Amino acid sequence: MTDEEPDSDDEFASERDDLADALAKRPNVSERVADAIRAVPRHEFVPVDQRDAAYDDRPLPIGEGQTVSAPHVVAIMADELDLREDDRVLEVGTGCGYHAAVTAELVGAEGVYSVEYVAALAERARENLARAGYGDVAVRQGDGHDGWPEHAPYDAAYLTCAAPEFPDAVVKQVRNGGRLVGPIGDASQRLVRAEKNEDGGLVESDEGPVRFVRMQGGE
Repeated sequence: MTDEEPDSDDEFASERDDLADALAKRPNVSERVADAIRAVPRHEFVPVDQRDAAYDDRPLPIGEGQTVSAPHVVAIMADELDLREDDRVLEVGTGCGYHAAVTAELVGAEGVYSVEYVAALAERARENLARAGYGDVAVRQGDGHDGWPEHAPYDAAYLTCAAPEFPDAVVKQVRNGGRLVGPIGDASQRLVRAEKNEDGGLVESDEGPVRFVRMQGGE
């Protein structure tokens, strides 16, 4: 960081606090998750020309035709996953790394494993996470449909991109009793929460309409 680009954390602290305070008032966002949003410097994860909008509660473009989700969506997904300290979590779709950083605040950075299809985004996400203090988050470039079997089983997994259903490999890599959340559907998408039962099946609940970019890969 240079004198010509004074992007200090304090520069955005009040905006980040306002965002977290507003999210904490939502019935589907816990104080713990709101505090995770409060802790993560979203401006460090978005392109420089988007930083003035970093704490607006809306999606923002991050390049390569992708977006970072609105903070309220990130918060709702975290709450739906019921993330706990020391959980091991699989993220499909690293994007810019912001959602992984919020997850890291809840479970610990060393427990977050993220797969990104686009090589340029994976590399940029690693840089963003390291700069923001979440360098222990593991990011792999690859097809999210395959999950990341080397670190399974996971306590929870989530998709940051829409798929017709939870990928089979991802489901298999979540332990029995574990949780999954993601935007599911084709023409219309619904945020779906699922719990994996003892026979490996999913018990799903519909948490409402959402709109995400499509998941890539799977060929």
